[in-house]
Amino acid sequence: MSRGKYILRRLIQMVPVIIGITIIVFVLMRLIPGDPAILMAGDHAPDSAIAQIRHAYGLDKPLYVQYFYFVKNMARLNLGQSLSYHIPVSSLIAQRLPVSLWVVAFTLLITCAVSLPLGILAALKKDSLLDNIVRSTLMVTMVMPSFWIGIIFIIVLSVKFGLFPVSGYGNGFFGHVRHIFLPALTISLSLAPILIRALRTNILETMRSDYTRTARAKGLSARTVVTEHVMRNALIPWLTLLGLSIGSLMGGTVITEKVFGLPGEGALLIDSITARDYPVVQAATLIFAFMVILVNLTTDIVYSFIDPRIRLS
Repeated sequence: MSRGKYILRRLIQMVPVIIGITIIVFVLMRLIPGDPAILMAGDHAPDSAIAQIRHAYGLDKPLYVQYFYFVKNMARLNLGQSLSYHIPVSSLIAQRLPVSLWVVAFTLLITCAVSLPLGILAALKKDSLLDNIVRSTLMVTMVMPSFWIGIIFIIVLSVKFGLFPVSGYGNGFFGHVRHIFLPALTISLSLAPILIRALRTNILETMRSDYTRTARAKGLSARTVVTEHVMRNALIPWLTLLGLSIGSLMGGTVITEKVFGLPGEGALLIDSITARDYPVVQAATLIFAFMVILVNLTTDIVYSFIDPRIRLS
C-alpha cells in the first residue's frame, strides 16, 4: 500500500469517529443539570421571558432537531452564539485557542526534550546511579496531581523568588514564553515520567532482540547499532504513547489554565460548563477532540516514515 493510500484510509476512518464525538458531546451537554435559559434570565424571571429565551436559542425544539441544526451549523463553521458572553462562539474561541495551543506546544517541547535524552541514557546506563536517580525522582512527580505541582511552583518560584509571573499571558513572544513556562513544566512533569519509562523499556527490549545481536555480530559499531537498529524500532511504541498522552495533556491544560490564570480555551470551558453555556462547551470540547484526532493521525503518518512495514501491512 502506498503512503498516499494509507493516509487516505486513515482519513476515511476518522469520519465515524468524528460523528460519534459530536453525538456524545451533544448528549452529555443536555444531561448536565440546570436550565441555561433560567440562568440567563435569572431565578425570578417570569415564565414568558424564559420561554422567549428558549425559543430564541432553539432550546424548545426536540433533541434530534437541535442535533441536526448543531451538525448543520458546525459543517458551515457556524458555532452559534454564546449564551453568557453574547458574542459569536467562533470569535470567543479565536481569542482563547491560541493560548491553549501555546501551552500544548510548549508542553510537548519540554516533554520531548526531557523524556528522550533521559530515557535513552537510563536504558544505556541500566542499573547505574543515573538510571536509579531518573526512575526514582520522576516516579515522585508522576503520582503528584498536576494542579498541586502548579500551586507549589507559584508559591516557590513566583511568589517567593519572583522568577516567573503568577498569572496572565504576557505580551509578545518572550512575554508568552515567560508566562507559559511554568504551566507547561507543570503538565510535563506528569507526562515525562511515563514516556521515559516506556522509552527505557523499549530500548532494553530491542537491544536484546535477535536482529540487534546479528548487527553486533557483523561488526557494526555500538553507535550504529543504537541509532540505526535500536532507536528506529524503540521509538514506534514511544510515539504511540506520546500520541495517546495528548488526551491527558488536553485535560491537564483545562485545570492548569485555571490554576495559573491563563485566558485559554481550557479556562473558558470550565467557566462555560458552570454557566451552562451549551454552544461554547460544545465548540470547545469538539475542538479539543479534533486536536487529539489530528495528533493521532499525525502519529500514524510519522509511523509510515519510521517503519514502512506499518503502511505496507
